[in-house]
Amino acid sequence: MSTTMSKVPAVTLVFWIIKIAATTLGETGGDTVSMTMNWGYLAGTALFLALLVVLVAFQIAAKRFHPFLYWATIIASTTAGTTMADFADRSLGIGYAGGSLLLFGCVLATLALWYRSEGSVAVETVNTPKVEAFYWATITFSQTLGTALGDWAADSGLGYGGGVLFFAAALAAIAAAYYLTNISRVLLFWSAFILTRPLGATAGDFFDKPFDQGGLAMSRPLATAVIAVFIAICILVLPQRAGTHTGETRQI
Repeated sequence: MSTTMSKVPAVTLVFWIIKIAATTLGETGGDTVSMTMNWGYLAGTALFLALLVVLVAFQIAAKRFHPFLYWATIIASTTAGTTMADFADRSLGIGYAGGSLLLFGCVLATLALWYRSEGSVAVETVNTPKVEAFYWATITFSQTLGTALGDWAADSGLGYGGGVLFFAAALAAIAAAYYLTNISRVLLFWSAFILTRPLGATAGDFFDKPFDQGGLAMSRPLATAVIAVFIAICILVLPQRAGTHTGETRQI
């Protein structure tokens, strides 16, 4: 049975550390452009979507896994997710609940189309342009959904600190399910992937929101720069490798 290399990283503890940091950066970076720099949600969305399209094109054109390119694309998707969710929730006026339900439907629809086309939505199979297109579409919708969920939770009374604890507990439950049950690993992965986004979103808001709103009142550009340096150090220091798969496409 042949084994081929994926163009995305293997799902390890290092992956989740950088993923959570990237989602936090997406929140502070997106808010820096749309709020601090007063671009607004629509212009911010246009900027980050354009950057995302360019980076996805480079990612698809690449012949192998490149850590900096991959994580730059993830960060672009999460900053675009921040501004898109804020645009849907606030500018379109459909609210956090409406935005979350709409985006959840987009995630499910993308996964369904991916599965119907390829017979699998496992990230280990991401090594062709077609699968990569499905992968990045799913990621972008899931990042946007996670932003809406984080804002919904914080606004519902949990606050930013409470939101961090809530989503951290949900991720801990998924981790326990991974080690203690036989629940589909693919289902657990995408559940964790979605929930790391509201964890990062509420953590980002916790850093930069005013004291009277439950935050630490840290400068958004400063928080963004600090998190970006942390991610760069993680990529340089912590080991990462490309994922592998055996060529069996009929897996959930």
